[in-house]
Amino acid sequence: MNIQQLRRKAISQPLVEHIYTADPSAHVFNGKIYIYPSHDVESNIPFDDLGSHFAMEDYHVLSMEHPDAKAVDHGCALHLSEVPWASQQLWAPDAAEKDGNYYLFFPAKDKKGIFRIGVAVSESPVGLFTAQPEPINNSFSIDPAVFKDKDGSYYMYFGGIWGGQLQRWRTGQFKAEEEGPFAHLPTDTEPALCPKVARLRDDLLEFAEPPRDLQILDEKGEPLLEGDKDRRFFEASWMHTYNGKYYFSYSTGDTHFICYAIGDSPYGPFTYAGRILEPVIGWTSHHSICEFNGKWYLFYHDSSLSEGVTHLRSVKVTELKYDENGRIQTIDPYSNKTFRLW
Repeated sequence: MNIQQLRRKAISQPLVEHIYTADPSAHVFNGKIYIYPSHDVESNIPFDDLGSHFAMEDYHVLSMEHPDAKAVDHGCALHLSEVPWASQQLWAPDAAEKDGNYYLFFPAKDKKGIFRIGVAVSESPVGLFTAQPEPINNSFSIDPAVFKDKDGSYYMYFGGIWGGQLQRWRTGQFKAEEEGPFAHLPTDTEPALCPKVARLRDDLLEFAEPPRDLQILDEKGEPLLEGDKDRRFFEASWMHTYNGKYYFSYSTGDTHFICYAIGDSPYGPFTYAGRILEPVIGWTSHHSICEFNGKWYLFYHDSSLSEGVTHLRSVKVTELKYDENGRIQTIDPYSNKTFRLW
């Protein structure tokens, strides 16, 4: 089966086709859906396991009146040149609203080539956003996801291995002497690296506490191991709640699944519960989940529009459903349970 056939079989189509978009963080603000994606561009940089070919330089914001509506591109909301501390690679962002202001959280490499997480602020959900002069103190790695809990507290979840550099922080200090993506990773029989979580300060501009590990446990209550690559965390944190439970979802990276785990606290621990999304066309898989008018939706991406170019992706959306026990029903993006392409 070729990519054109898969496109025809796909359960959803790209929300926009005039630009490439990826890593969608979707939120409902003032009764409208706003999507904060990466903006993929052709970099002509050779592929590698550090993700050097993902050389994004700006962010666009998309909006939709409802999940079946045409998506509107509101143009460039923040450019790399407008972030004083950053040097390259504006990777997967997220956004939050508080007291009428909108906050764009984003990773980028600083002048030393170390991923940090920054904040930019706007009075509009579509920007323009003004970046803070420095990244969040004690921030590192990639893929920030910001969650507002029922008590009004905001938490950031973040981290990503390989090119996301999380493994380089295992000692608390950045290890830069080895450049390969597999340096400093645990062995297959050791616990996998954990995503990080930290409560944000009331102004959402800094951490209110040191980041801590978010544990993902197996059915026996033991931490997932690095060798459990179909279930262990790789990148793409997301948090939402459903029927009083906390759902932490994420990508397994090199095995290309979107999985989830369930807990009783924003800090966890979380127990692995299953897969949300089977592999898509393209190497990466990244998502978000939001509720709109009583229904739940999964926003995700694939590389079908670019004929399989892994760093030229397109955002999509499909309905997400739960069973009577609160388990998420696994979604096959091409309605074919056996075929995988990456």
